[in-house]
Amino acid sequence: MGHDDCPIAPVYLGDAKLAGEMSNALMERFNIYVIGFSFPVVPKGQARIRCQISGAHSKEQIEKTVAAFIEVGKELKVI
Repeated sequence: MGHDDCPIAPVYLGDAKLAGEMSNALMERFNIYVIGFSFPVVPKGQARIRCQISGAHSKEQIEKTVAAFIEVGKELKVI
């Protein structure tokens, strides 16, 4: 959607239930803490997962997180 230099990296899914399922799976299976946001926090149909990237994250942690998103995304049929 937009672009800036903010450390928040949203993953747009559109569906509130899907955002919740994905964020729960990432926490339960991979110990990756991300938050699913949906209406009324964001407009209807614009549900997303909020990731916050820090300079303290290692390359390995970021790669693990990307791999986990891919795995769960495929299972939930969004990839």
